[in-house]
Amino acid sequence: HLVESGGGSVQTNGSLRLSCVASGYTFSSAYCRAWFRQGPGKEREGVAAFCRGYSHDNFWYGVSVKGRATISLDNDKNTLYLEMNSLKPEDTAMYYCAADNQYRGPWNSKGSYSYWGQGTQVTVSS
Repeated sequence: HLVESGGGSVQTNGSLRLSCVASGYTFSSAYCRAWFRQGPGKEREGVAAFCRGYSHDNFWYGVSVKGRATISLDNDKNTLYLEMNSLKPEDTAMYYCAADNQYRGPWNSKGSYSYWGQGTQVTVSS
């Protein structure tokens, strides 16, 4: 069970931090954890993810947010975060956290994740 929070209305160039708390699931045991978003009339797209690698975790960011987003995990709190800055109106979307315990496909494919939160809305106004 994943629950997102931290969404809301922000102005252009503002920043925010989204949180995703897991219950009955341990993020540290996941193979991959990610944030996705879905804007009005758009497909769900991958925003950021980090997954286990052979010797270290691998981080990925979507082209549209690269340099403006940071994904992180607090193992003690079992909470996944997404920090974003320099927000733009096109960042307006429902944001979802996701995770899976094994590799199922590309990090930015929604089919690669079995566990999803219900989403938190982010609205960026100009």
